[in-house]
Amino acid sequence: MPSFDVTNEVNWVEVHNAVDQANKEVGNRFDFKGSDARIEMSEKDKTLTLFADNDFQLDQVWDIVIGKFAKRNVDIRCMERKDVDKISGNKVKQSVVVKVGIDSELAKKIVRLIKDEKLKVQASIQGDTVRVSGAKRDTLQEAIAFLKKSITDFPLQFGNFRE
Repeated sequence: MPSFDVTNEVNWVEVHNAVDQANKEVGNRFDFKGSDARIEMSEKDKTLTLFADNDFQLDQVWDIVIGKFAKRNVDIRCMERKDVDKISGNKVKQSVVVKVGIDSELAKKIVRLIKDEKLKVQASIQGDTVRVSGAKRDTLQEAIAFLKKSITDFPLQFGNFRE
């Protein structure tokens, strides 16, 4: 029975390169001279931490990071900015969580959308992926096109297409 998986993967090599380039640009820019502005990355926690001297500089650092991600084809829709925390003095930091995989709410939404569309496919949640299977390859391609059109606020990848 043909099937495919709906997932969300992030290329960590590209994220790492983008963060390195952003740090280099922050270090070279005149308006950041003498400031503590920087970006730190933790692959284990899947988070980025932005540091700056004030809120305005923090927004500037975020704009630099977004630009570097865009140049390296890293989708920023999988980034979730947390609240700004004040650290010593006027300095601020902000955590940015990189969402990998599909959380349970979105997986349930995908399954519900497929069932409501009445396509002749079955969708099942398997961990952080959704497996869609059907009798014909054409119906699976219709399901992919429908999901691409319906879910626009989160990046989805369609892979593991099997006969």
